Order: sequence, then C-alpha cells, then structure tokens
Amino acid sequence: MTKASEYHKQGYTCGEAIIKSYNEEHNTNIPVGLGSSMGTGYTVGSLCGAVGAAAVIVGSLKGRESNDETNEARKYTKELMMNIKEKYGTELCRDLKKNGVSCAEIIDYTYETLNKIL
Repeated sequence: MTKASEYHKQGYTCGEAIIKSYNEEHNTNIPVGLGSSMGTGYTVGSLCGAVGAAAVIVGSLKGRESNDETNEARKYTKELMMNIKEKYGTELCRDLKKNGVSCAEIIDYTYETLNKIL
C-alpha cells in the first residue's frame, strides 16, 4: 500500500491523497475528486485538507441517509478532530505550517488516526 504522503508527493492534494490511500487499503470507491478542493487548507490556509478528507471518508462510511437515523458520523469526526487538536494544537493548515508541521506529517498522522477510529 502506498502511504498517503507519497500520493501527495506525486501531485495529489492532501485531501485526494487521503482518499486515494483509503480506497486502496480498504477496497472502497470514494471519489478521489472529493478531495480536489481541499489542498492548502481549502486553498486559503483554513481546515487542513487531509483532515477534511478524513471527515468526508467518515461521512461516506458512517453517514446517514435520513434525519430519522442517528448521526454516527459526528462522533467519529469529533474523535478525529480531538486527536488532531490534541497532537498539534490546531487543525488549520496555516497554523500547522507556521508551527513547522510538514504536509507529509499531518497527512500520515491523519490517515493513521482515521484508520484507528474506524
């Protein structure tokens, strides 16, 4: 299996890299294009695209189809976000970079965390 950060090095956005790796490892078919707008913190240094893509994967796998169903995706996303925030103090791309966190590091940490919580 190719590490998510390796896909990023090949030119995929951080969001695309997370989804592509997840699909490869877990034999899912989540559209990689969902991560296309997420690079560089949704292009403005906002939410890290790797974190956003992980939340999209959670929604794809644990999301609901009706408001009559319990929203299980929220608890998984909350756990993901808390893990990121606990380790790095932020989930914002611009702040991660300011704090010296490389894209490869946050991509791989987010991917590992996603796999642990799911």
